[in-house]
Amino acid sequence: MNSTALEPTLEFARKLDQEDPLRHFRDEFYLPPNSIYMDGNSLGLLSKRAEKTLFTILQDWKLLGIDGWTKGTYPWFDLSEKIGAMLAPLVGASPEEVIATGSTTVNLHQLVSTFYQPEGKRTKILADELTFPSDIYALQSQLRIHGYDPSTHLIRVKSRDGRFLEEEDIIAAMSEDVALVVLPTVLYRSGQILDIQLLTDEAHKRGILIGFDACHSIGAIPHSFSEWGVDFAFWCNYKYMNGGPGCVAGLYVHRKHFGSAPGLAGWFGSKKDKQFDMEHTFTPSLTAGAYQIGTPHLLSLAPLIGSLEIFQEAGIERIRQKSLQLTNYLMYLIEQELSHFGFIIGNPKDDVRRGGHISLEHEEAARICKSLKENGVIPDFRAPNIIRLAPIALYTSYEEIWNVVQIMKKIMQEKQYKKFSNEREVVA
Repeated sequence: MNSTALEPTLEFARKLDQEDPLRHFRDEFYLPPNSIYMDGNSLGLLSKRAEKTLFTILQDWKLLGIDGWTKGTYPWFDLSEKIGAMLAPLVGASPEEVIATGSTTVNLHQLVSTFYQPEGKRTKILADELTFPSDIYALQSQLRIHGYDPSTHLIRVKSRDGRFLEEEDIIAAMSEDVALVVLPTVLYRSGQILDIQLLTDEAHKRGILIGFDACHSIGAIPHSFSEWGVDFAFWCNYKYMNGGPGCVAGLYVHRKHFGSAPGLAGWFGSKKDKQFDMEHTFTPSLTAGAYQIGTPHLLSLAPLIGSLEIFQEAGIERIRQKSLQLTNYLMYLIEQELSHFGFIIGNPKDDVRRGGHISLEHEEAARICKSLKENGVIPDFRAPNIIRLAPIALYTSYEEIWNVVQIMKKIMQEKQYKKFSNEREVVA
């Protein structure tokens, strides 16, 4: 979408909605009444299909009891593998390389336990200072388990400006004492996309394994993990994937690592035909299924079936195209209407470098977010000064984006935010 062709009018926004090839998917979702939802990068909305597949599994439990494992509408025993196959196109992998299991941090622990093999002088883990804190906690924990001090053995690449990371700085930190690299695909504050292929190639040139946290990219941008040779990745499914709060997460392992014993073994990682032999010798699956630990959480897995059906129909390429158009239009309107109120667009403006959300910086960000909620807009605050606004391709309209900017303009003109404290809520 060329910004020179954009217009700051309501009529133009409605015209864009009429021309939108994905507009009918909006009717699939339960939209919060009397509000504009701009927080889908933190928790996606419930779709009618996700609700239906959840009720279907509840009904199977109700009518079939334990026979739901093999005779349910979606037999439970291999459901994680089947959902993994549905997730695979979104990360650019084969069905065998993806499994729906665990949670983001549990999966990170599993993968680091497997692929962090300190030997000789290669004992350090490389991350970055802008990554999501939970990843850092897990990496610090894994280092301690191996007897290393995180203050010396966890390298965190610094940002030059507090917003972005430079790939050249990350590559420069891939020293001879690094055993493993763990990075985000998209930075959760600024929305910057890292060059995953470049970083993977450079890590492998140096004999280093590399994995990615895809929480802020899965369902918003296409990936080619298998083609790029990424060793592993992990993600949640409750943001852009709309799987529901606490939805079962996902992980990817490149097929070149198949046959490696998982660092954390559990019976659901067994070969399916051996699982109920009840032997005390673990026979791991020869796919990404080996990295499962325990029994899948069926009621947290079920909504993802319906959600993924929508993704299959919409297509990740079309979703990405609309996402870019939505964020471009939002940035355009911010520059047109809010330029005199001290806002700074803190995300990349280049389509190639921008994820699915806009990062709007302001010294009064926490107060503005509270005022937005009072005015029926659901934003997301990230300390210390960021308003994250995420228009979602499947259910956000261009008219809603236009209205959000008009509401923000009114809030700033009338200084409505001043009645609130500039502190985050308990859940930001």
